[in-house]
This record gives sequence, structure tokens and C-alpha cells, in this order.
Amino acid sequence: MKLLLDTNAFLWANAEPERLGKYLPLVENPRTELLVSAVVSWEIAIKYRLGRLPLPQEPERYVPTRLRALKAETVAIEHKHALAVAGLPLLHRDPFDRLLIAQAGALDVPILTADASIVRYRVDTLLIEQ
Repeated sequence: MKLLLDTNAFLWANAEPERLGKYLPLVENPRTELLVSAVVSWEIAIKYRLGRLPLPQEPERYVPTRLRALKAETVAIEHKHALAVAGLPLLHRDPFDRLLIAQAGALDVPILTADASIVRYRVDTLLIEQ
């Protein structure tokens, strides 16, 4: 199974895996292909620089080491992903999440998230209970 992690799921998988709840076994399963989009790195970098996301080291070092630790595959932001955002209904205004939704749809993979508003889109969503 392939699974696209949103930013919180990526951060929790590395620092607070218990927050993934019932999805922790799926994330830890070596047969699950974890996908992490460049969108996640972009959001982490912005929030870190704004002082809204404390990390043990700068994002340039933190993200690559955590990607390796999870054995995650990276997903690039392609033009078709960015352009697919235009076709999404305006149910959610977060640009990071909207691009992740477009990527999940284009890749035909579920997205792991704690954001209940993502469930309203036509994309397979695994919702982490809070």
C-alpha cells in the first residue's frame, strides 16, 4: 500500500508516533510505501522560519534525516499537481493542504491527515483521531 503523509503525520511519525493512533501500525509496516511530498518540506520551512514550528535542528538537516529514518519516498511538485488545485472545490483554503489533496488525487493514493476538512474532498483520506 502507498500512503501520502501530510505535514503533521510526517512530523508525528518522527517525533510523536503515538499520535498517529490506529494508523501507527500501517506507518510502521515495512510493506507500506510512505510518500512525502515536497509540499511538506515547504510548509515545514515556512513555519520554522516564522517561529511557529520548533525543531531540534534547521529544516535543511531535519527533513532529509527524518525522510531516511522513515524510509519514505519523496514526491516532487509537478505542474500537473499545481494546476489540479484549480479544479478543487473551495472547501479548504490552506494552500499546502490543497496541493497535497491534488497530489493524492493525481497519484491515486490515500492521504494520512488529522485535518477533518480534507475528508470533504474526493480523495481517499485516513483521518487521524484527535
